[in-house]
Amino acid sequence: MLNLSPKNVYFFGNGSADGRTDMKHLLGGKGANLAEMTNLSIPVPPGFTITTEVCDAYYRNNKQYPKGLAEEIEQNLSRLEGLMGAKLGDANNPLLVSVRSGAAASMPGMMDTVLNLGLTPDAVKGLIKKTGNERFAWDAYRRFITMFGDVVMGLERHGFEEIIDRYKKKAQVKNDTELTAEQLKNIVEEFKTVYKKKTCESFPNDPKIQLQKAINAVFASWNNPRAVKYRQLYEIKGLLGTAVNVQSMVFGNMGDHSATGVCFTRNPSTGEDSLYGEYLLNAQGEDIVAGIRTPKSIDNLKDELPEVFQELFKEAQKLQFHFKDMQDIEFTIQENRLFILQTRNGKRTTQAAVKIAVDMVKEGLIDKKTAISRINPDELDRLLHPTFDPKVEKNIIAVGLPASPGAAVGKVVFSAEDAERLAEKREKVILVRKETSPEDIGGMHVSQGILTTRGGMTSHAAVVARGMGKCCVAGCGSLNVDYKKQIFTVNGRTVKRGDYISLDGSSGEVMLDQISTVEPSLSGDFAILMGWADEIRKLKVRTNADTPADAKKAREFGAEGIGLCRTEHMFFGENRIDSVRQMILSAPDVKKFRTEIAKFENKLTKLAGKNGDAVLDELQRVKKELKKPLELYESALEKLLPMQRRDFEQIFKEMDGFPVTIRLLDPPLHEFLPQEAHNQKVMAKQMRISLTEVESKVSALHELNPMLGHRGCRLGITFPEIYDMQVRAIIEAACNMKKKGIIVYPEIMLPIISAEQEFILLKESVHKVARDVMEKKSMQINYTVGTMIELPRAALIADKIAKHAEFFSFGTNDLTQMTFGFSRDDVGSFMPEYIEKGILENDPFRILDEDGAGELIKIGIIRGQTVRPDLKIGICGEHGGNPQTIAFCHKVGMNYVSCSPFRVPVARLAAAQAALRQPLSQTTV
Repeated sequence: MLNLSPKNVYFFGNGSADGRTDMKHLLGGKGANLAEMTNLSIPVPPGFTITTEVCDAYYRNNKQYPKGLAEEIEQNLSRLEGLMGAKLGDANNPLLVSVRSGAAASMPGMMDTVLNLGLTPDAVKGLIKKTGNERFAWDAYRRFITMFGDVVMGLERHGFEEIIDRYKKKAQVKNDTELTAEQLKNIVEEFKTVYKKKTCESFPNDPKIQLQKAINAVFASWNNPRAVKYRQLYEIKGLLGTAVNVQSMVFGNMGDHSATGVCFTRNPSTGEDSLYGEYLLNAQGEDIVAGIRTPKSIDNLKDELPEVFQELFKEAQKLQFHFKDMQDIEFTIQENRLFILQTRNGKRTTQAAVKIAVDMVKEGLIDKKTAISRINPDELDRLLHPTFDPKVEKNIIAVGLPASPGAAVGKVVFSAEDAERLAEKREKVILVRKETSPEDIGGMHVSQGILTTRGGMTSHAAVVARGMGKCCVAGCGSLNVDYKKQIFTVNGRTVKRGDYISLDGSSGEVMLDQISTVEPSLSGDFAILMGWADEIRKLKVRTNADTPADAKKAREFGAEGIGLCRTEHMFFGENRIDSVRQMILSAPDVKKFRTEIAKFENKLTKLAGKNGDAVLDELQRVKKELKKPLELYESALEKLLPMQRRDFEQIFKEMDGFPVTIRLLDPPLHEFLPQEAHNQKVMAKQMRISLTEVESKVSALHELNPMLGHRGCRLGITFPEIYDMQVRAIIEAACNMKKKGIIVYPEIMLPIISAEQEFILLKESVHKVARDVMEKKSMQINYTVGTMIELPRAALIADKIAKHAEFFSFGTNDLTQMTFGFSRDDVGSFMPEYIEKGILENDPFRILDEDGAGELIKIGIIRGQTVRPDLKIGICGEHGGNPQTIAFCHKVGMNYVSCSPFRVPVARLAAAQAALRQPLSQTTV
């Protein structure tokens, strides 16, 4: 890729900057906001940013930098030294800098940082002379060696931490801050010895070499495993790389009038409008993030450094007003002077995101459209799931900090790797750690919740958990974790790996055993936001529901009808499967019966007047022989009819006034029969037939590729009584409910249509049964007959089908299977590798393949509406609840999407966002 910007390095400082906040693609989020804050006269330590284009060029050119970069860095370093009146590595007045990453998308903790760069033996002397604080200088040096060794050279931190722990133990002190200057000086020498032993080279004393190595390390961190994993989890794509920010150091570890902290302009867990955060006196930023010391609430700063607190509050409000969003701010206080090191739009829980968006509209900061655009539709799922039942007794064993709300129940594990292993086996786990680190990202993702013994509300565990929507209890100091024994102890209790615990992320409570949960209720800010979304969206949102309970839940979530009622799911209900199996086992004999009758009737015609009595006698014999299976078949259908009718009545009642699309039987019949020998024996006994008969029927129904076999409309054609029974149940239920004052709109959907004549034949049968029911009931029901477009051929001949069909519903699960030739049940064996290698961008069963299946949908819509302009069109596959697919459905001009009940709010919001991005006048179909 060619270097598109006029330069590789952008400076900021002294009230002006080369960059702006809208240059995140080039300067990264951190660099762009540092530039913006500088232009706003926020107290920002000056520095410069090396662009993301350099990172891109670095990787594209075999880790070689663009020509002239070294000179640009040198020029900007000289400018920084001039502005600060200090020089990197100077023995009298040394300049120290931080080197930090910063991509266009926020990735907290995923890439690397080096602080205090520029310290050498001479510079330490200069720092002591400059500050008059020997202890501070040696503390800064030992921190620098640790970070440089870790980030730049890949050394394990515990090798350095063991030395510090030994000194603290010998001095009988608890905290690093209690070590003396002399002790820290000795620690530095031991650190250097460890560094040389592990790297086979001395710690660099040339600050320019330190800087170059650190820049290399930050660019390298773009592709470290945790950063790659984070981008995969959050689907961050299309970025050039990370920028590198070189910024003059300010120090929070210069004594009790210095501090470091993180604050949010609003509470990131609840959305409450108040300054929220933590700080540590006499510390550097790494101390808070690493959770080494438990920080204090930002409220305490009012008492300890009141003037600084007021300045911090003022600058925080200024930044929130400017960026029109809740800000996550890193700050340092150096001897009573405030510096802002970073600001970004703060990560927040979904609950907080909704409240903040609604509140900011009320405050006039943003409009409704912006509020709707701020919420990630997928994250609404997190508001729709259970919390702990308040009536259930809880065995609370500890209380920590409520770092991320929610309820989590699972088995205890002590490592991210263990969490991922058990999650693959569908086990629910709680990850218990002393503190989490970026390397734990995979295990955190698959865990139900996270519990840590160290760290605060802005520790790594807390920030990442909130971003993931995971329940998290942090800083639970009463727990003693023993990784070797795989246990934790608390107040005399021992909890082992594999034991169940429950976490309440809203209260910080840790409980033994599995605690039952209750369904959430949605109101207040959520209802307001959904109301705004409904005002804007053009797509209707229906639900996929097969039971009255599902239909009721979907209506509570705002569903405007049912887009897919799968009648086969009803067959597995209590006391129904036996009747279904009876129907299936007798159905092949009925077919044989019809064949024999036709044959003998033909013979009777030919022999009319000749031996007719003999033929009739033979015909009666055949009828008598097949009478029993025929009776079984008819009896099974008679039993199923009232069951199906009752189901439809209850669903119509829940959907009073809204359309209900009912798909007639779709799956192959073998799916209702047991395949295992033991279950076949049980079935034979229950149905009072021989095992041989059962085995014979199962074998007869076996197909090499059942998804392409005898299913859907093909069943309706070969066994018309099944579809007739279902249509009768639908229309009878509609008549019964209409009589009770319920407004019904049945939509009868014929599945797996691939030929025009299939639809014509089945539609005639539907109308015949419906007319018969309505005549007997003396009622008129306004029903429609349509089809599921789920085969490529159906999309291609949509104009022919639309002559007869009143609606299309695209069944994208099967359409994706048929388009790719993938089996959705087996695709997991290779799909991850396809995505990893860039063959496919996404799993097409999760996000609609717009280039393939999407093109077929467009063709189907265009050809169908050419013949029938008022053709109603929707989608009812699993894609119907996916925001990206919903945007596609809006773009091609569908009437509705249909999804599972809990995805209905997601779809409502996603449909509104799609309408904001692309008004209907711009749609492509």
